[in-house]
Amino acid sequence: MYILVFLKRTMDFESKANAPTSTDNIEFAQQTTNRKPLQLLRDTEALLRRPTVGTLSPILPLKLSNKFQAASSLADDSFKELAEIDLDTISDFELRPVRIRVGLSFVGFGALMMLVLLLYLNTLHPELSTGEQIRQYWYQYVWFVSLGVAGMFMLGREAMRPMPKRRK
Repeated sequence: MYILVFLKRTMDFESKANAPTSTDNIEFAQQTTNRKPLQLLRDTEALLRRPTVGTLSPILPLKLSNKFQAASSLADDSFKELAEIDLDTISDFELRPVRIRVGLSFVGFGALMMLVLLLYLNTLHPELSTGEQIRQYWYQYVWFVSLGVAGMFMLGREAMRPMPKRRK
């Protein structure tokens, strides 16, 4: 008996909780234009860059100001070309070389920075033993090793990715 009363009250509570309220009927404004992400990037970057160039150009020396404005116009041209790229037409196979290069860059940068850290420690802190070096600079060791491991994971994933079948 008590269970039936409990279930009845629970059902009454749920029906009241699910009843439509004035806040449920809110309609959000729909986006009027469908801009592509690269066009949005171009416009956002231009809105940030142009006022900065306009503010800094009068302050800078004339030669540097001319180079600064030339770089700004070059950025306009580059972003205009970039915004014309349709991301939907790029296949997964076409991105493979880029993913391999990024993975190799991660591995190479991690290894290079590890060598720079070891060179720094051996030349400027020769009094530290290996254990003391790791204890004092563990954060840098972990950062550079993690960067290399992330690159190895990217390369491994690309190696295991199936190749598209070629037509005969």
